[in-house]
Amino acid sequence: MNIQPFTLERYFAQYEFNAPYLLCTSDCESLTVGELLALEPGAAEGLQQCWLGYTESQGSPELRTEIAGLYHQIDLDDILVHAGAEEAIFNFMNAVLDPGDHVIVHSPCYQSLYEVARAAGCQLTRWATAEAEDWTLDLAWLEQHIQPNTKVIVVNCPHNPTGYLMSQDAQQQLIEIARCHNLLLFFDEVYRGLEYRPEDQLPAACDLYENAISLGVMSKTYGLAGLRIGWIATRNREVYQAMAAFKDYTTICNSAPSEYLAALALRQKGAIVERNLEIAKHNLALLNSFFDRHQAIFSWVPPKAGAIAFPGLKLNQSVEAFCADVVAQAGVLLLPGTKYDFDDRHFRVGFGRKNMPEALARLEAYLEEQIVV
Repeated sequence: MNIQPFTLERYFAQYEFNAPYLLCTSDCESLTVGELLALEPGAAEGLQQCWLGYTESQGSPELRTEIAGLYHQIDLDDILVHAGAEEAIFNFMNAVLDPGDHVIVHSPCYQSLYEVARAAGCQLTRWATAEAEDWTLDLAWLEQHIQPNTKVIVVNCPHNPTGYLMSQDAQQQLIEIARCHNLLLFFDEVYRGLEYRPEDQLPAACDLYENAISLGVMSKTYGLAGLRIGWIATRNREVYQAMAAFKDYTTICNSAPSEYLAALALRQKGAIVERNLEIAKHNLALLNSFFDRHQAIFSWVPPKAGAIAFPGLKLNQSVEAFCADVVAQAGVLLLPGTKYDFDDRHFRVGFGRKNMPEALARLEAYLEEQIVV
């Protein structure tokens, strides 16, 4: 497979565990195993009894039942558990797509959402968004770029890295376009549940459309990236069976302790998500004030969901150079937009962790010392 290096992940491999202040992480505040177990009486004893043999390849019935509870038209047999969202993306692209298939991909986006398809020999069209339009997806553009060999539309919403969240009307229009052309709709929903206003939460795509594949994960909204548990939910049996068969060549089955802890977290999701939303909303208020103070340096479209945003840099230097200097001088890690194969004018900030205010204060001190506008 002629697959390109994952530039974002290579960047984090270089800096994530060395930079003192991470201001670009995509996850929410995590928990220790002890903190998670303390949420439910008897959970610690249950973990001690966890069987460490092979697990069911599709995921344990207990975990799939909890995941299915996140949806309305889905049952446990429509859930396929993976080792994180990354494996689910990789398996979907390889199991479902053929060389020459045309794929339309929401852009900017996480690299695997397009690179795995490209490496599989597919034709790609990027459905580009722009800050000037508040990162809004143009549905008229989409209809104009569907081809006879188009097979999949890939959408990420709530969006990484911009925090864009489409309206329910726009989502329904998107689904009708996919249905009209008999297309698969791969809908990355890993930030679903982290909307700042409950009424803004979109229905899961798999509940609305029989050929939609909804992607979920424990890493983002729940802050439990170390569990390495993700999943797809779909009513399309052909897609499900193809992915299940392909998984035999990747992880085969999942970690038993991770499945146990993920099921526990989903049973206690109310408390976990409420805490993470409180942290994100508090930190977002600080970011709004920060970018208001520094309008001469940055452009800013406030996100509507999730724990990340994508401000623009107005200075007469590349964002790569800016981010490199910030981490060198202030120890604050930002993520250049070039790591999304996008432009050299934007960078990602993350605000899902409790220590974000300290990192932001370090960035502001850097601006006061180093930047003259």
